[in-house]
Formats: sequence, C-alpha cells, structure tokens
Amino acid sequence: MPDVKIIADLRENEQTRVALLEDGKLAEIFIEYNYQDEDSDDNEHGLLSTSSGSARLTRQGDIFKARVDTIVPAISAAFVALTSKSGGFRTSSGSRNAYLYLTDSVSPVKAGQNLIVQVTKNARQNKAPRVSTRISIPGRWLVLVPNSEELGVSRRIADNQERKRLKAIAEELKAELPGFGVVIRTAAEGVSQSLLKSDAESLLALWQEISAKAKAAPAPCLLYRDTGILGKVLRDEVSGKIDEIIIDDPDEYEQAKSFIDRFYPERPNLQLYTGATPVFEYFGIEEEIAKALDRKVWLRSGAYLVIDQTEALTVIDVNTGKFTSAPDMRHTTLATNLEAAQEIARQLRLRSVGGIVVVDFIDMEHEEDRQELLTFFGRELSHDRLKARVFSITQLGLVELTRKRERQDLRSILTRNCPMCGGNGFVDREENIAMRIKRFIRKVTGATNSEAYLLQTSKHTAEYIYHYLGDWEEEFGRKILVASMPNFDHTKYRLEYQGDLKTAEARAKALRLENKGHTIIYRV
Repeated sequence: MPDVKIIADLRENEQTRVALLEDGKLAEIFIEYNYQDEDSDDNEHGLLSTSSGSARLTRQGDIFKARVDTIVPAISAAFVALTSKSGGFRTSSGSRNAYLYLTDSVSPVKAGQNLIVQVTKNARQNKAPRVSTRISIPGRWLVLVPNSEELGVSRRIADNQERKRLKAIAEELKAELPGFGVVIRTAAEGVSQSLLKSDAESLLALWQEISAKAKAAPAPCLLYRDTGILGKVLRDEVSGKIDEIIIDDPDEYEQAKSFIDRFYPERPNLQLYTGATPVFEYFGIEEEIAKALDRKVWLRSGAYLVIDQTEALTVIDVNTGKFTSAPDMRHTTLATNLEAAQEIARQLRLRSVGGIVVVDFIDMEHEEDRQELLTFFGRELSHDRLKARVFSITQLGLVELTRKRERQDLRSILTRNCPMCGGNGFVDREENIAMRIKRFIRKVTGATNSEAYLLQTSKHTAEYIYHYLGDWEEEFGRKILVASMPNFDHTKYRLEYQGDLKTAEARAKALRLENKGHTIIYRV
C-alpha cells in the first residue's frame, strides 16, 4: 500500500484546494471556487467568522436557521435570510440571502417563518446560494436524512448480493431510527454492520447537537458548518488508509479534527501547518499543478507524452524522445511504452480526465510485447478509484480505453478559452491568477512592514481583484493599489512599489501619465 498524505490549502476564502499525495507524488488535486458577497460583513453572532475575524463564505452542506423574508409566486421561490445582516435579495451576489424554490420545501412556506435549511448549491458571481429544507447529513459510509422515510443503496454498488446485504442493514438501522431516512453510500461496499451502525450513531448525535442549537439560537444563524472540500475528499475520494493530513487553516483544522474523531476510528496523523511559505508551495504542489496543465509530459527516461484534450475524447501520443539506453530497438520500444503506461495512468487521475481516451503507443511488432503492455496498463489503471476499461490494440496500433467521468477535469477548472486565439489555446482564469497574486502579497507582507503596495497586472485580472480589494486590505492591514497595464500579458503581474502610501499614490499617478490614461488605478 502506498503512503497516502492529504495536503489541504484552505486558507483563502475564494479558492480551496486539497491535494492527494501517494508515496510523495501528487496523485489527485481537488479545487473549489467560492464567491464572496459584496456586503460581506460578519454576522452579529459571529457564526460565520473565523478566529482571525475574517468572514467565511457559505458553502454546500452548511445548515442554517433561516428566516423567510419574501415569497415570489411568479418564480415559485422564497428568499430567506441566512445571517442577521443581510438586507433584501439582490440579483448581484451582494447579499447574505439565499433562494429557496418552493418545490425544495417539505412544507408550506410563509413570510417571517423560521426554517431549518441546508445549502444545496454554492453562490456564484451573480447568484445567491440555493437552499432546501430537506436536510441530509453525510457520514463516512451512510447519509442520515432527518424527517424522512427515505431508504436506499448507492447505485454505484453493482454487486447484487452486496446491495441486498446493505439494504437489509439499512432497513434495520431505519427501524432503530424512526423519523430518519438512511442512504447507504458507495464507500460502504464491504463494510461491516457494526461500523455502519457506529456511523449512524455518530450522525444521530450530530443531528441532536444541530437540533439543540436550532432551539436555542435566534434566527437567522449558522447551525452547522460543513467540512467543505476536505470533507468531500475524505468521504468520497479516498478509499483505504490515510497516513497523514496537513491543513493550513486553524479553524478548518479544528473542524477536521472533530470530523476525524467522529468518523475515523483509525485516526490518521493530523497536523496544522503554520509555516510562512504557502503550504502548496512548501510541498512542491504548485509546480506539479502547473506541470499538469502542460501539453507535453517528460518521462524520467527522456521519452515524453503529448496529451491533447478535446470535447469528444483525449488523445495521448507516446514518443521515445531522448531515450536510447535499451540494447536494441525492440527493448527500447517496450521499455518506453511500459514507462508511458504507468505515467498515463497517473496523468488520467491527476488531470481528472474522463470519457474516451485513445493512446498512440510506439508500434510494436511482437504480439507478446503488445500483450505484456496491455496487461501492465490494466494493472496500473486498477489502482484508480474510478473504473477504467482498456480495449485491445486496434489495427492502427492504438489502445482505446474509457474512464468514468465524475467531476470537471483540471484544465476546465483552472483555465478558460483564450480571448486572443479564438479558443484554440488556454490561459489561466482570472480567479487563479488573483489567488497567485494574493499568495504573493501574503508572502511579501510576512517579510516587510510596508504601508502600501502598488501592484501591476493585466486589465482583466485587475478588474477581478478590484471586487475583493477591500477584503484583502482588511486581511493584510495594508493599502493596495492595483494598476491595469494595457501592455501586460494575461498572466503577468509585478510589484511596482512597496513603502509609504504617499509615494505609492505618486507612482500610480505617474503610471497613468506614462500610459496616456490607458492605465486604470484600482483602489478602495
């Protein structure tokens, strides 16, 4: 079994990331964007604030005691206040409200009513979060559904005998928990009845805590904070033993500790990372993510892969490159193909590639070599949690396979179509560049006591950062001026000046004159 380590970069509100390392190598990366409301004051009860005082964003799975503000019959929806400082609903993302479709409510809804709701869809830039009165609490192996008669087993469990066994256990649990629905998760396949019962008891205790808070706290307020992307990875993406979990945020660390104590009897080693260097940079993950977006992947032998993703399928070409160490051409070809097969299996997981994949291995004349390659390739793919099926080599020497598509691929998460090339190439998203800049500022503020910074970046990135500039200034305790530079490449940024505010303002004014007014200075 490989040494499995989880590194969680949860410090930045706008983007959270979790990396899965196996034997020290990046195996998978999970990324989630969150969108900050414009009116992002902490609620007066402090239920959405961290120990550092900065606001936390609502996220899928959070449970609130909400107040119904308005009902709009025309769209069959109600707007509900999740925290006490939200005003009326706005079509921009500038409120603490959420919308509840009346079909998502288990009972009639009226204005002024208090409801227990759960976030089912995260906020987006122009949309408030969506909530439902149907509450579901996921555990490690099952989901508990309060006030429901639901009973089910995950459709992903294909074995009929196992489905029957799990359904019988679910029926027993439901009989012991009147008023609760029970849904068996995919991870429960092969898990003993005693462990499933223990999971149900933990979830029941958690719901009782939530119910007690709901009775005591005035609406609107937060009742339960979901573990977010880290919880999803622990519940859904990792099977088997986890050796170590490293988290860079104190609040998320405490929440993860509570989650692990409740659901993981084997208790992996949990550590809080407190270093000055961003955690992904410290462990070399940033560099690996950048490489995962490259079209060309070099192998240790000097051979390389070329990976092209299209809407219909993914094509991977294997090339010998600089590899010449084998004694003859046959052994060179086989050794290159075997090394390539191992790396392709890793890249499919890392890039979250799904659907049809066609691999153009180097042609091999001997049938036994082809069979050895197919057997080895299938064995490497068997380590993947998502099912992959390898077909035989075609007459053209191509290997076809399919891999289950379960989430967005890494490229679509981190990049968008390039406005300069009509969609034939890709550039980093403004969100991703902004996060890179924010981490850079965090590193600089840790090393200097400058009053103000003048930052130069491209037009679109500067416009994006402007919406969060007030939050950044409050978080870092510095004045930040952002200059949009018309001649900057999309991903380029530069710290033009750090020092006193008066000089920073003078430098910003000089930049505008130098660029004949084409440079816009963004500031709070």
